[in-house]
Amino acid sequence: MSDNGPFRLSRGGRLIDRAYPLPFRFDGRHLRGLRGDTLASALLASGQLMMGRSFKYHRPRGPLASGAEEPNALLGLGQGGRFEPNQRATTTALVAGMVTTSQNCWPSLNVDVGAVNNWLYRFLPAGFYYKTFIHPRPFWKHVFEPVIRRSAGLGKAPTEADPDSYEQAYAHADLVVVGGGIAGLLAARDAGRQGKTVTVLEQNPHWGGRTPTDHADGQSRIDAALADLRAMPNVTLRRNTMATGLYDHGYLIAREALADHDPNAGLPRQRLWRIRAGHVVVASGALERPLSFAGNDVPGVMLASAVRDFIADYAVAPGRRIVVVTNNDDAYRTALAALDAGLEVPAVIDARANPSGALPQAARARGIRILSASAIAGIKGGQGVQVVQVCSHVGAGQVSETIEADCVAMSGGWSPVVHLWSHCGGKLNWSDAQAMFLPDTSRPPTGDDGAAMATPVGAAAGDLLVAGATGAEPEQPLLPVWVMPVNATKAMKFKMWLDFQNDVKVSDVELAAQEGYASVEHTKRYTTLGMATDQGKVSNINGLAVLSAALKQPIPQTGTTTFRPPYTPLTLGTIAAEARGDLFQPLRKTPMHGWHQAKGAHWEPVGHWRRPYCYPQAGENHAAAVAREIRAVRGGVGTLDASTLGKIVVKGPDAGRFLDMIYTGMMSTLPVGKCRYGLICNENGFLIDDGVAARLSEDTWLVHTTTGGADRMHAHMEDWLQCEWWDWKVYTANVTEQWAQVAVVGPQARNLLERLGGMDLSPEALPFMGWAEGQIAGIPARIYRISFSGELSFEVAVPAGRGLELWEKLHAAGADLGVTPYGTEAMHVMRAEKGFIMIGDETDGTVIPQDLGLNWAISKKKSDYIGKRAQERSHMTDPLRWKLVGLESLDGRMLPDGVYAVDEGVNPNGQRNLQGRVTSTYISPTLGTPIAMGLVRHGPDRMGEVLEFPVAGAETYKARIVDPVFYDKEGSRANG
Repeated sequence: MSDNGPFRLSRGGRLIDRAYPLPFRFDGRHLRGLRGDTLASALLASGQLMMGRSFKYHRPRGPLASGAEEPNALLGLGQGGRFEPNQRATTTALVAGMVTTSQNCWPSLNVDVGAVNNWLYRFLPAGFYYKTFIHPRPFWKHVFEPVIRRSAGLGKAPTEADPDSYEQAYAHADLVVVGGGIAGLLAARDAGRQGKTVTVLEQNPHWGGRTPTDHADGQSRIDAALADLRAMPNVTLRRNTMATGLYDHGYLIAREALADHDPNAGLPRQRLWRIRAGHVVVASGALERPLSFAGNDVPGVMLASAVRDFIADYAVAPGRRIVVVTNNDDAYRTALAALDAGLEVPAVIDARANPSGALPQAARARGIRILSASAIAGIKGGQGVQVVQVCSHVGAGQVSETIEADCVAMSGGWSPVVHLWSHCGGKLNWSDAQAMFLPDTSRPPTGDDGAAMATPVGAAAGDLLVAGATGAEPEQPLLPVWVMPVNATKAMKFKMWLDFQNDVKVSDVELAAQEGYASVEHTKRYTTLGMATDQGKVSNINGLAVLSAALKQPIPQTGTTTFRPPYTPLTLGTIAAEARGDLFQPLRKTPMHGWHQAKGAHWEPVGHWRRPYCYPQAGENHAAAVAREIRAVRGGVGTLDASTLGKIVVKGPDAGRFLDMIYTGMMSTLPVGKCRYGLICNENGFLIDDGVAARLSEDTWLVHTTTGGADRMHAHMEDWLQCEWWDWKVYTANVTEQWAQVAVVGPQARNLLERLGGMDLSPEALPFMGWAEGQIAGIPARIYRISFSGELSFEVAVPAGRGLELWEKLHAAGADLGVTPYGTEAMHVMRAEKGFIMIGDETDGTVIPQDLGLNWAISKKKSDYIGKRAQERSHMTDPLRWKLVGLESLDGRMLPDGVYAVDEGVNPNGQRNLQGRVTSTYISPTLGTPIAMGLVRHGPDRMGEVLEFPVAGAETYKARIVDPVFYDKEGSRANG
């Protein structure tokens, strides 16, 4: 039989168009397929059965399946930047000009030196790497590790940038149906007739699932359902769209293939859908299981459903003489399909003692020999099936006869695709009668209301025939078969494959059980069962059953491994979409960015933003510009673009309770219309952010964060809400970019704003740490009386789209007042003159509020906040901790930033002992002297002492410890 093999049939093929041949290349060979082919069907039609090599033993591999579960037929696809490894030939649509290469082989697919591992299989069992790479120790770095690294991975990573584009999209639907088979389409039709908005997602380019292939009038039933759905304006149908993950609150991720592998289509290659579903119908079907017999991995041994698909859908015969081996009735459909295509079926080998259902009877009527209570003892053939050895299923593998064949169609039963059901908490039950895990509808994944958010239907629910929709006749029960034959010898189990890609055999799983790996998760990692690119879609159930038998326990007790998204791999390009290159971390600009640019602003990067550092005028260096800006603010009025400050809305019945835990102070007692400064610590007690919170209504706060902390603090809040306080009724939203914010600062600040008109900004109407809403210059605004400079200050927040308008009106109205824009450096100097801390300067991840003299911002009225218990640890209450002080230079030189103050003696390393460091240092134009802030041991108790700060290559700096508030200690200037 060695001259036989796959070929294109002269008739049939419901998905192909023979009028359109498509050229492509495989390993340098020029081949042709047809429009509608997959890569796998085109290769088989060209006589190419072997398509790859297995990972560990480099054994020849041909296609096993016909869909997304395929573990063997993985190819390198494309060239240059469009090259992708590990592309499934069974799901990749053929495109003219495709260039494909085989993987995991050298120098060629047919002659692979790595196949020497196959002869060493006894020395390379499961977990061998845990035992063999230990001694001698020096070998690890110089021999073992380099070899392992070169051997790791499957396929080659691309080395050039991907030139294709990708996009993301968002959708909402009352109901999302995952699966376009008969059960899914009918569920969608029922919901559509009820007026619900429905989206149907089908992974394949064609509708119907198995129904058109397996049932005589299946296509007409599918066409009728599609006609009804297409007539409904509230129903959306999406083909080529794979649902990859279902998450909490009905959040569904799906990948839509728009122009896969077709660079001339002029479309994004793929689209990532983020869908909010009111409810999800899981109609994802079921996957056929292989049978575990010796030689079940030889190319030409395929799932019976795959053989049927290649014949019916693509007019491709995987072989000329097809032996069917099964434990259920469904595989007889393959035998009958093969006969209809003009192929030979010398025998159906059925493990059951008396196969007597309608399908076996139909096979007998067609003259097919049925060998009942029989099994396959082995397959003869290296790169293709040549001979099938038959034995009794209840025996130990004694060969009773041999059958010449070039293809074996095997079926070990079916497993519902329960991945989406399980992703978000749906539970499973084991059915002994059907030998499968089924969704337990009494324990579904639930939404926020506690109700089921997903419903399984059709084959995904265990109803393999969907007889109510297909008219299929009942079938005889299957016989669970996990090892064939039942009493197979140890030598036979060395050749029974469970995981075809990772070369995990029955013997490996039994070895894991023998060595104490009783947990299925441990066995998975010890053997790599289910860790291949198919994630165990065809191997896991058989592996669990073998493990259960080895442990002498029922399958439900062993359980399943964890189902994790994505169901099929997502490319990084699809996940990132437009977020790459310059858009990976987009440069964020405020509405006034262009104005700053025109005024010659020198930019400072702050997080992802660019903020004006200063506005140097002609002949000014940066220091002179900063000094001018500070004097203008202190003496008149200045404007600061504060739009970059983080703004997070916190809303809900438990919002106050939540903020009391987030902040060290009390926020729940803050009156509406008032603001309060707050500190945020992490669970280790360290200060991570600060800002002003304003209470907008009884259940709504707007909290401000540092510029660089907006996204981080929002994530911090969501982390605690979702992971710890998930039952609290709180909603947060980052609205930073929704508002432009302008700080109007200086003695003339109120005068300038009153010129614009619209709001009463008197001290009585808007006191310090209050806020008010109204209109300024006809622009809706919210104004806060807060100050980071110590001067009279109003922070005016307006819709982002009107930020530039406000800014220009302020400068026009204040021209005679000498209104001056000032940048971040002037802001920093003025805050240091007032002794205000700056996150990132006075903090470094090891500083707590108490170190900074901020005990007043820590509430004594509440029992807890994030970080409270950590701050009570002995190290945090150590009296030797460094505390915040001011530092006054003795010789007029500005202290270097970050320099350490030395103490007497040396540490065990011979280094000088330290007693403090400088955290902020500036030249103060207001005071005419250098000023600095620092953390010093016992600092507040050592006022007047002089510290030394040695610096390499310079004279030692000396500074006196002083109060950190250098300017306006009484705070009177904040009132104008």
